[in-house]
Amino acid sequence: MAQAPALPTGFELPLEPRLPRIGSVDQVAVEARATDLSRRSIKREAKLFALDLAVRMMDLTTLEGADTPGKVAALASKAVRPDPSDASVPSVAAVCVYPNLVQTARERVAGSGVKVASVATAFPSGQSPTDLKVAEARRVVELGADEVDMVIDRGAFLAGRYAKVYDEIVQVKEAVAETHLKVILEVGELGTYDNVRRASLLAIAAGADFIKTSTGKLSSSATLPVTLVMLEAIRDVFEETGRRVGMKPAGGIRNAKQAVQTLVLVHETLGLDWLTPDLFRFGASSLLNDVLMQIRKEKTGRYQSPEYFTID
Repeated sequence: MAQAPALPTGFELPLEPRLPRIGSVDQVAVEARATDLSRRSIKREAKLFALDLAVRMMDLTTLEGADTPGKVAALASKAVRPDPSDASVPSVAAVCVYPNLVQTARERVAGSGVKVASVATAFPSGQSPTDLKVAEARRVVELGADEVDMVIDRGAFLAGRYAKVYDEIVQVKEAVAETHLKVILEVGELGTYDNVRRASLLAIAAGADFIKTSTGKLSSSATLPVTLVMLEAIRDVFEETGRRVGMKPAGGIRNAKQAVQTLVLVHETLGLDWLTPDLFRFGASSLLNDVLMQIRKEKTGRYQSPEYFTID
């Protein structure tokens, strides 16, 4: 069987009905802290830096049944040059597309530094036999993806079959090897903060390079309290093992204010080292235009109409 990274001290393999080290999340405390941090104000210079950083951390995504090579090519072009009228605006971190459109995206972002990510493991449901999930993940890498976004089997997780979830992540990570693996928890279906923490630690223990809130198919998943719970799980693993794991909130972050609030949360929980696209991403394509509008406003003192920016 594939070997996962070493577990944090006292963290037992998920072969028992529960994971002893997880403990319970204090709902009142985590929501209060998230609210407190969301009210932090930052100066104009820091705000412009944060907005620029938010752009560099974005994964522009299109995962629709009606996706076409033309749509993906247009999205990839925007990823490379988000604001054609302002060359100082950086490229985004990645574009995320279905496997059959990976090559189209790669051709358009070639030489830009923008990564190409793709989904696997029966996205978005995760309801497929393990061998098919592993084969799909391996094939996505063969098609040229730099990053693979997999989904956990929430049905198995909620039924307490933690070993199955753990083993699938281990096998998928072995299949994609050095390719970055983001593990999507779909927190909107997990029900409680305790489950979010449990799933986060489980995914990290199994080898995830990033943990991600959701598929983006649910209305709102990346709330500040949920993001904080996941960031604290990453912090706890880092403090015990020295291993750095990335985080990607996806779903629900739609404007620049929410993005800046999230970056404050990251800074206060994990520190400056995590304020990089290598360890933090935003999975919110609809966010980009609002951030571009705010950047233009900070630079010129005037708001630009949304019509001046391309529709994602």
